[in-house]
Amino acid sequence: MKTYVTFGSDHFHVIVNSETSERIVFDKDCVAAIKAENRNEGRNKAFDIFGPEFCMEYFDKEFKKDSLCYFSRGIIEVPPRFNILT
Repeated sequence: MKTYVTFGSDHFHVIVNSETSERIVFDKDCVAAIKAENRNEGRNKAFDIFGPEFCMEYFDKEFKKDSLCYFSRGIIEVPPRFNILT
């Protein structure tokens, strides 16, 4: 299951995938997808990664994929191992 996280217009986060060294940017134009077993785990992971700087979080099927038209960069998976830059 996954938790989907959206961001406000002034939210900007960068993480680095530990396995590929790829920089991944999360901002108002994308939705972060975090693997989680349940709602509480997903919400806790969102706070661990992004702090209080995100807009909404949706657990699994609560996120309506037809709302992706508002997120030009689509869904971006949070890798299992990463380092937080900003």
